[in-house]
Amino acid sequence: MYAIVEIAGQQFKVEKNKKLYVNRLDQKEGDKVTFEKVLLVDDGKSPKVGLPTVSGAKVSATVLSHLKGDKVIIFKKKRRKGYQIERGFRHSYTQIQIEDIKA
Repeated sequence: MYAIVEIAGQQFKVEKNKKLYVNRLDQKEGDKVTFEKVLLVDDGKSPKVGLPTVSGAKVSATVLSHLKGDKVIIFKKKRRKGYQIERGFRHSYTQIQIEDIKA
């Protein structure tokens, strides 16, 4: 059984006991989170497609940790002008584990 869920503005395919990284959530580590924007649920027999969401479907998950991704270097330069800038950026992620899918 799997579902397509919208989490923090992005869509993810989730299955029970699957771990995934999503954009940073406001919950603390160990908290339970429920996602109600379920776009599709497939139990192996017949998929339920929502218009735009499946009514009554919920996905519950547990927040495992908060972390940062790899550093991305942004380098800008204009030749013969003496202009160059180097900046770095690290994206914040939250690791969650899917506990249950209710259709």
